[in-house]
Amino acid sequence: MATDSLTLDSVDRRRPPTSIEVDGASFLSDGLVDLAHKRWNQVVPALDWLALSPMDVVIGEERFVLAIENGRLFVANDPTVQSDATIVEFTLEQLRDIVADQVTPMGLFSSGKLLRLDGKLELLLDWWLVLRAIVDDIPIHVPGSMDFTALDGSQLDLTTVFRLNDDPEVMNRFLTQCGYLHIAGAFPQELMDRISADMDIYAPVYSQGDGKSWWATLDDGTDRVVRMQGFHSHSAATDEALHSEVLTTVASLMPDGHEVAGGTNPIEALFKPIGVQKGISDVPWHKDCALGRHRYDCCAATVGISVSGAAARSGQLRAVAGSHRALLWSSMLRDGTDLPVVDLPTEAGDITVHLSCTLHMAQPPVDAERRVLYTTLTLPDQGPTDRSHISEIREAASVTISQPPAEQERSTSDEPGHP
Repeated sequence: MATDSLTLDSVDRRRPPTSIEVDGASFLSDGLVDLAHKRWNQVVPALDWLALSPMDVVIGEERFVLAIENGRLFVANDPTVQSDATIVEFTLEQLRDIVADQVTPMGLFSSGKLLRLDGKLELLLDWWLVLRAIVDDIPIHVPGSMDFTALDGSQLDLTTVFRLNDDPEVMNRFLTQCGYLHIAGAFPQELMDRISADMDIYAPVYSQGDGKSWWATLDDGTDRVVRMQGFHSHSAATDEALHSEVLTTVASLMPDGHEVAGGTNPIEALFKPIGVQKGISDVPWHKDCALGRHRYDCCAATVGISVSGAAARSGQLRAVAGSHRALLWSSMLRDGTDLPVVDLPTEAGDITVHLSCTLHMAQPPVDAERRVLYTTLTLPDQGPTDRSHISEIREAASVTISQPPAEQERSTSDEPGHP
């Protein structure tokens, strides 16, 4: 699909590496406060919405109290602490990485690398929003600040289902406004059947601890492989899907030079079994940049190829419309968030596309398991980059965090604001 004559909006949200220096723990009481004086307008509209209580940050031997006083940021280097305070502890290197957006507090928490958190994770996430607003000079999302408009100015139907041959400008507009697409009938049933059969055939090739798979424990006590990396190297049918014109057509819906990911793991095959009790198969609300590197990698686009199809009780994807345009929690869905939660039920052969900073989740299946392939359309590298740190955190999360039980997720999933 030629894009030369099309008017397509960019989804490239990358920024240059920050020049802000964190030369010591005193950055919190000096550099951050000085920067806040210049960029506090990005935080003020959200102060009532966040209702921030003080938080203690420990860096080495020093302790800092972060608070809002008279509508302004106040940071005190204070060795004392209130008994009911939320306390978080980082190394100095972790603080540098957080400021530079190489990692997030949620990335450290989910991988077990956070030194200490006494109190509310939610408060830590709220203060992270303040930090990002100040460092990146962007506003925190507040309810009522976003709408969804089509090319003609009308309101978008957020549940629109497209076909591959639909108007690319209309599809691009939907993707840039909503952060996701549902494209029906992209692949034939016959190819999905071959991939599904290959998933059963080659699952025994993977083993726990091989560095190429994720595993989960089911309610009957059995361990099940739930994510198989580099699956194209085993399955000719998967390799066919990976190198199809479908993915190049989807990439052409964005004018930023997106390409199908290369390397040893360009595509993963996922089982979404019933009854996961330990581990992660159905990842709760998150952005793909939740662990870090939003300013360096977003927006990549993740393509899900529905091998078996999915609905509300069989592992469907859900997305928060417009969340890629909003500075909000990168994991979990904050109570009171006004952005619409949209179900994306699919049939076998459908694909979903979501931008890497679109908040999304997979519902744990309760009636039938789901099978799906995931691949990524990446932006061209802007220069030398090292993602090994994030890759390490991502793989660690699969064994340090367990998803909520299916019945709990089912009881809350239709209520906006619940993770």
